[in-house]
Amino acid sequence: MAELHALAQAAGVAREWTDVEGRHQVVGDAALAAVLDALGYETGSERQIITSLAAITQQRASLPGMLVGDCGAPIALPFAPSSAEATGEDGETQALVIAIDHLIAPDAPGYYDLMVDGQALKLAVAPAACPLPPQGRCRPWGVSVQIPAMRGARPAPFGTFAELAEAARGFGAAGADALAINPVHAMFPGHGVHYSPYSPSSRLFLNGALADPALADLPPFPPEEGPPLIDWAEALPRRLAQLRSLFAALDPERRAALSATDDAMLHRHALFDAIDCHFRAGMGVHGWRSWPQAFHDPAGEAANRFAAEHADEVAFHIFVQNLARQGLAAAQGAAKDAGMSIGLIGDLAVGVDLSGSDAWSLRHAMLDGLTIGAPPDPLGPLGQNWAITGFSPNGLRATGYAPWIAMIRAGLASGGGLRIDHAFGLARLWVIPGGAATGDGAYLSYPFEDLIRLATLEAHRAGAIIIAEDLGTAPYGFTGAVTARAMLGMQVLWFQRAEDNGFIGAGDYQPRSAAMSGTHDTVTVAGWWRGRDLDWAEQLGRLPQDTSRAEAEAIRDWDRGLLWSTLRPDTPRPAPEDTAPVVDAAIAHVARTPSCLALVTLEDMLGEEEQPNLPGTVEVHPNWRRRIAAPIGELLADAAVAQRCATLAEQPPRPMEGEMPQ
Repeated sequence: MAELHALAQAAGVAREWTDVEGRHQVVGDAALAAVLDALGYETGSERQIITSLAAITQQRASLPGMLVGDCGAPIALPFAPSSAEATGEDGETQALVIAIDHLIAPDAPGYYDLMVDGQALKLAVAPAACPLPPQGRCRPWGVSVQIPAMRGARPAPFGTFAELAEAARGFGAAGADALAINPVHAMFPGHGVHYSPYSPSSRLFLNGALADPALADLPPFPPEEGPPLIDWAEALPRRLAQLRSLFAALDPERRAALSATDDAMLHRHALFDAIDCHFRAGMGVHGWRSWPQAFHDPAGEAANRFAAEHADEVAFHIFVQNLARQGLAAAQGAAKDAGMSIGLIGDLAVGVDLSGSDAWSLRHAMLDGLTIGAPPDPLGPLGQNWAITGFSPNGLRATGYAPWIAMIRAGLASGGGLRIDHAFGLARLWVIPGGAATGDGAYLSYPFEDLIRLATLEAHRAGAIIIAEDLGTAPYGFTGAVTARAMLGMQVLWFQRAEDNGFIGAGDYQPRSAAMSGTHDTVTVAGWWRGRDLDWAEQLGRLPQDTSRAEAEAIRDWDRGLLWSTLRPDTPRPAPEDTAPVVDAAIAHVARTPSCLALVTLEDMLGEEEQPNLPGTVEVHPNWRRRIAAPIGELLADAAVAQRCATLAEQPPRPMEGEMPQ
């Protein structure tokens, strides 16, 4: 239907796309209609489609809530204005040059109050590029850690910001410049079932379970040794109870100080947590979609009445957030005090739980009736439905990008950098209508240029680096655009293959990138060399179709030869069970790259065989439950670990191609 296809194009829903094998794919009309309906465009009849098209045309003819541009560059307007003036954050007002239907942005980056023909809106002006990692005596390097996996001087059932601070001091003393951490977004308090850090309740606030009162000069949690694998179902309710006891024991003055806020969004998030804890305890439900209908409106009478009647409970959840903020800031302070030039690199999840705080309080800006995932491909013939949601393109424009800016600021608040998970989502996301098969989704486009400008501006204001996770098939124009903005791509060892399937040399890595030994989702170096990932694949029935274990072993043995010929071609290849020399060689390989940042996973630093997360599994693999063997201080005293740190610290910075902004 031509009208339906025209509506899809106008709404940014792609009817055609190219899969990872380069094959042309076409989205069926029924799937297009389902996605468009979820976006609020009626498609039930030709007349409805025409009306929807007219609404899009009218929207584009009006000014958005925020204009976004580059310093001194033209910004297009939907009409030819007669006057425009901008007032900066310093209070200074300037008249802007107008060129027909464009205005020329101010030369200084920042946010401005803009008046165009008497109409008030916001203006964001981005610098040319994000800050880059500072190049000092040696090329910057760091370690990627999963905070709950860490152990500290005091026994605890899982790691918190206190253990993160200990790790920062230890690795800082060893010469590291950064600690890349897992997402620390807010989860559901005391709920020990949904604990993946990539399915948070909110990306604006923090996971209160990671707070440690000792970092805020409060009595510490009692020491308690947890099991070898984290028992979240037991640990999270217990931690919530401990936080409640701590709050109850505070004197009135301290309690008031630690639960005070003038942040309306923080208060609303605390209200969400209070209501969710209330209904989970009373009804056994999870998230706002399971609450009584009257509580679905965060500004409604039922929610307001609950806030008034349970003011102390709301205050408790504000206290937990303030405690977490102080803890994360203390960890960053420990990193900087230990000499790290960057410190913490946060991680921004691609979406949020459909039943969580953001989906409740920011519903006007979020996708509704659509979930985010990935289309079918050879590795996942059925595709992936991540059962999370995110911002809608129309919602972002209608709110002047305010929630998105707040999210980026929250990610940058207590660190020196931010990794954007699945950064392709800045340009497009695979969205799936509720109840539909994953393959019946479509790609939805996002205002890519505006989003990377805003990310660049916020990184500039924070003095922080941005890492754009770009693993997979990039949308057209993505790589060039983010590279021009000095956002670092991820060059992970396992994916750096040449056309003959061999591993590329260290010198072939891109300068504007983070060279990495692996991620939380990939097999460790030791595990790959020994074939631990093949053990799991065989056990879980995940070997490639029509491939036996013996055949998989033969392929791996060939790949071992390819990897070793790149790492250390002049030395004999170690046996599969001899993993330590391979770990050493892989870390040395990452260290030799011209990438402006090198990151090694903590598991690789320790020569571990097990990976933190096995994608595509939930219960059959202990995802996000593994712990390291001892406190970081003890592990760094091991000669092998100390030598790996020295290998990374001894590499001088490489000359960069072209002028690199700092």
